[in-house]
Amino acid sequence: MNTLCVIPARFASTRLPGKPLADIAGKPMIVRVYEQAAKATRLTGVIAAVDDQRVYDAVVQNGGNAMMTAKDHPTGTDRLAEVAAAHPEAELIINVQGDEPMIEPALIDELAASFDDDPELQMATVMSPMANQADIDNPNNVKVVTDKKGYALYFSRSPLPYFREKTGMAVYKHIGIYAYKREFLLNYAKMAPTELEQTESLEQLRALENGYKIKVIKTDFHFVGVDTPADLEAVNKAYKNGLNGPKA
Repeated sequence: MNTLCVIPARFASTRLPGKPLADIAGKPMIVRVYEQAAKATRLTGVIAAVDDQRVYDAVVQNGGNAMMTAKDHPTGTDRLAEVAAAHPEAELIINVQGDEPMIEPALIDELAASFDDDPELQMATVMSPMANQADIDNPNNVKVVTDKKGYALYFSRSPLPYFREKTGMAVYKHIGIYAYKREFLLNYAKMAPTELEQTESLEQLRALENGYKIKVIKTDFHFVGVDTPADLEAVNKAYKNGLNGPKA
């Protein structure tokens, strides 16, 4: 299957201005993300979807492919769809966030493989177990519950599920890495925002509310998305210690 990895990277960031160009062990973050994604073996290509010439230049000067996209996209999905529309040869689009410099290439391959035996599957994503109660209670950490076949039942910023009694059931954090069939992605971007999506401020609920299934892959890999200077410091330390993509 022709599989294109797209890395959306928006220059503006409230907590970390110019985030795609933040230095990680001597290279811009967008380049580190690109290099990690490019190690995946099932990809036909990788493109950074950018909205700033400086980010575009950083990718190209380091040997990568980039596409300049509109600055006014309301969501990352819209930016992704712009790239997908320009690449009709792609059958599968994998979205790796531009602030995930510790993305594990094997996980990208696993996400792509989830479509091999399920021709009806349109969308897939990732979850990782959580243990710390403060992390579970943090609304910035999105939680997900699945059915017995691994399809998402619901995503929420609230603790999910609610434990009336202790059962030992694992709580899973949703990791914002997605895979889409190209035609579904183009249609998905055109769907009107839904009530639950707007209530939780979680775009993936739009797919569930419209009756689509989302396959959710479990992983134990540890993710450190870069949203703050503290996150940037932690990732720099990991890179310098040779701990790129550690397991939790």
